[in-house]
Amino acid sequence: MKKYLVFTVIAVLFTALSAQAQLKLGLKAGVNLSSVSFGDLESNLDPSNYTGFQVGPMVEFTVPIVGIGMDAALLYSQTGFTTPDYGTIKNGDFLLPVNLKYKLSLMGLAGAYATTGPYAGINLFNDGKLDIDGAVASLESKSFKFGWNFGLGVELLSKLQVGVNYQLGITEDFGSLKFDTPLGAMEGVGKLGGKPRVWSITAAYFF
Repeated sequence: MKKYLVFTVIAVLFTALSAQAQLKLGLKAGVNLSSVSFGDLESNLDPSNYTGFQVGPMVEFTVPIVGIGMDAALLYSQTGFTTPDYGTIKNGDFLLPVNLKYKLSLMGLAGAYATTGPYAGINLFNDGKLDIDGAVASLESKSFKFGWNFGLGVELLSKLQVGVNYQLGITEDFGSLKFDTPLGAMEGVGKLGGKPRVWSITAAYFF
């Protein structure tokens, strides 16, 4: 009997909280500061940060009293890397991040939030070439990517969210070098791989 009573109380509380849950639609945009980790080739390529952007629709679901919810977005995101000696490579991707979200709010006027969760992406285009001691090569981008997000931010008037996000790539972004000229100094390198590391400063506005 006690078990049924506890179950009933939990079900009633869950139903009440779900009825008060807030679903918001908005638009998210931001600046990306990205680079790529190439492992053993790091010292040879010396990749440095590339500045890109992200933009797209966003949805947020929050249970007000508890402060726990989720958010998701469909973003066009531009990332890549640049090297001091060889050139710049950039990618354009569609990303789908889905995050668990925890919010603290002061009467809806101001608050803070933390997010974490996975993202999946599809590559739309790859641009740029590397000139390695006269051997010109393009760097193939892989069509699918997967990683994990970590974010912190503030919220104003339950409408505007400004935050910082770190995107940790788990799969490799790149495949093989395709040389337009003789291989020269990079002969035999073949596949480069490379996992993305992206810092983003973002703003989201909810309608």
